[in-house]
Amino acid sequence: MHNNKLYFLSGLTALLFTFGCQQTVNKPMLAKKVANTATTELRATGDLGLVIERASGQIQIVDHSDKASLAQISGLGDLSHASIVYSRDQRFGYVFGRDGGLTKVDLLTNKIAKRVMQSGNSIGGAISQDGKLVAVSNYTPGGVKIFDTETLALVADIPATELPNHPRNKDGSIKRSKVVGLVDAPGQKFVFSLFDSHEIWVADLSEDEIKINKYTDIGLNPYDALISPDGRYYIAGLFGENGMALLDLWAQEDGVKRILDGYGKGNKKLPVYKMPHLEGWAMAGNFAYVPAVGFHKVLIIDTQTWQQVGEIDVHGQPVFVMAQPDNRKIWVNFAFPLNDTIQVIDSKTQQLIKTLTPGPGVLHMEFTPRGENVWMSVRDSNEIQIYNTENFELLKKLPAASPSGIFFTNRAHQIGL
Repeated sequence: MHNNKLYFLSGLTALLFTFGCQQTVNKPMLAKKVANTATTELRATGDLGLVIERASGQIQIVDHSDKASLAQISGLGDLSHASIVYSRDQRFGYVFGRDGGLTKVDLLTNKIAKRVMQSGNSIGGAISQDGKLVAVSNYTPGGVKIFDTETLALVADIPATELPNHPRNKDGSIKRSKVVGLVDAPGQKFVFSLFDSHEIWVADLSEDEIKINKYTDIGLNPYDALISPDGRYYIAGLFGENGMALLDLWAQEDGVKRILDGYGKGNKKLPVYKMPHLEGWAMAGNFAYVPAVGFHKVLIIDTQTWQQVGEIDVHGQPVFVMAQPDNRKIWVNFAFPLNDTIQVIDSKTQQLIKTLTPGPGVLHMEFTPRGENVWMSVRDSNEIQIYNTENFELLKKLPAASPSGIFFTNRAHQIGL
């Protein structure tokens, strides 16, 4: 909210002038009309969020200041692997459904503003630096589609690499690579990985004509990716081999580099029940804390050299390894069958300091913007649990039908979220 500068002059005229300046109405305070009344209730959007209720195709609008649920919206299709990004003003959430649905939700009217079925199978999306474009990564057909955030009109279609040696689609067309790890990047760019063709692409939408840089042979089957909080490093995890692929967006001419090549090599892996989400990497100080695929470990990486410098034994196979906003604590959840537990690592000592057992099916965590609380979705208990991050006290439970992802609106102003 912008502060008006008031210049105090002497006398009554100056006093009246000052009062006149104070009548300015600030844009972020948007009004929501209350049904069947003549009054108007003002609601800001900065402390709101959306919670995915995956089993029923619904979402909840929540308020993390009051620790309350405000509304429930249905009709969003298959939310079994859904994610959300936000408009710059934090009023609208864009929900990416597994069934290819892209839904624009209005957090002030508690309604769906627009919905399009843009593919047969999608896996996430991103919003552009200027907030005018929303992109969706698709499995079927493989590629990225880009839409106008205001109207959800199709702006661009970027088909992925063809796979002529794979079985054809039912309609006889040639299959294309699945697209994963789609993020926004500075300079009005989108970056994403191609699972089947082993590539990373950078799409530049800063001009009328889209420019795409393609990096091939980056490693076998990139399954997910992240971008560092400053928007510099794009890192893809590799499903087909040990290691990761790193692209320095400040030096794209240097190409993709391999990091953590062969980590875990020679050790017998456990069955992988759920692939970790790299978007939940914790970056604290000069270290990154990374879920080890197929091991009960969190890996410690020196972000100056991108080499592994340590590891921490944990309760199970990590899924999300997330730093709270002050980076002091790292929170970890786990894959089935040990998914009833959360463990907390002190980033200063790099030691485990707390184990919590919220209940079976702890799928996701989300921190309030300044980190005083963490919200957890506990799917099998049909509830959201809210904890104090300082003393680990359970503050409140909210009912939710098979909750999964929790997304607060402050994500609107963070790169890659």
